[in-house]
Amino acid sequence: MNKHYQKGMMAAILSNILFAVLYLYSGWLKPMSGTDVFAWRMVMMLLALWAGVLLFGGWQSLRVFLQSLGTNWRKWLIVLLPTPLFAFQLWLFMYAPVNGMGVDVAMGYFLFPLMLALGGRVFFKAQLNGWQKWALAIATVAVAHELWQTRAFAWGMWAVCLGYPPYYLLRRYAQVPAFFGLLIDLSVIAPCALVYLAMSGKLVQVADWSGHFFVLIPLLGVISAVALGLNLQANKDLPVPLFSMLSYLEPVLMFVVAWLFLGADVSVNSIPTYGLLMVALGLSLVDGCLKMRRERKNHKLAMAV
Repeated sequence: MNKHYQKGMMAAILSNILFAVLYLYSGWLKPMSGTDVFAWRMVMMLLALWAGVLLFGGWQSLRVFLQSLGTNWRKWLIVLLPTPLFAFQLWLFMYAPVNGMGVDVAMGYFLFPLMLALGGRVFFKAQLNGWQKWALAIATVAVAHELWQTRAFAWGMWAVCLGYPPYYLLRRYAQVPAFFGLLIDLSVIAPCALVYLAMSGKLVQVADWSGHFFVLIPLLGVISAVALGLNLQANKDLPVPLFSMLSYLEPVLMFVVAWLFLGADVSVNSIPTYGLLMVALGLSLVDGCLKMRRERKNHKLAMAV
């Protein structure tokens, strides 16, 4: 395994661990509500990202990208159209763990890659292979079972698995670089979050914070920015199949965190649903392994020629 693989593997694993840590953050910052934590995360994360741009470079590339948009309102509309979807997902990520929805949202993240694959098939005509078709079919059976046994769906799961893919599909359509897209998103979301903190009186309450809040709140932005940076580094250093495969670590950790640390109740009647989703996940991982093996074999053949 070369150095790029090693660095990428470590970056991917560490970023997903940090995302799981963030899932616990709302509990650590009680009595703040999940919405309060979300607002502070947006503000602090934006500050951390801009600090990263200024300290480590990237300003020139950002300027080139902004110049490519210019004053073309259609280009800006395509770039900004997914921002509300992203804001909602970031809010839900902080709201769910402290409002009894930790497992529901984790299951939404299990379904998210499959829904994204389906969206790619519908909107970008991406071909699904046999493994992917079976994974989607089994996931569909799991969803149907949950509907049959509960006569309802947890809205948190729906919000993630159906609400998050459009953000990625729109970003792909607009061909917006991931880091710059996030910076633009947060430059829109963070001022709104700051207005919320001001109007709700949360800014005034800073004077009443406990000592650990002055450490945890800035760390919230730093951890978010570092997790994103590591995730982007892994995306750069690893082959797509391997990166996609490692991305499933996040919902697994979220599920474990919600179950073991947040006291989420897992219904016995829902075990078949979770089991089927795990099977669908397993098929996706097998597909990723096979793709990675083929890529490495083709690379060796190309090097031998």
